[in-house]
Amino acid sequence: MQTIDVIINLNYDECLAHYEGRIAHVRARSVDGRWVIFPAEAIRRVVGRDGVRGIYRLSFSEQGRFISIDPLTGR
Repeated sequence: MQTIDVIINLNYDECLAHYEGRIAHVRARSVDGRWVIFPAEAIRRVVGRDGVRGIYRLSFSEQGRFISIDPLTGR
């Protein structure tokens, strides 16, 4: 399994757009400077009242398919 740590900073309204399906993917910067695009449905697991803020670890299959998201900081 492959992982990458990303910095996510989305306010509540931005999360709502992703949650409602108006935006299908999240684009975030990794801690090492790469841009990462992953399914918006992933943030449903970590969204709070104020949105999603912090560093999260994304896990992908060997084929590059999203598996999970886990908070490292924030929430």
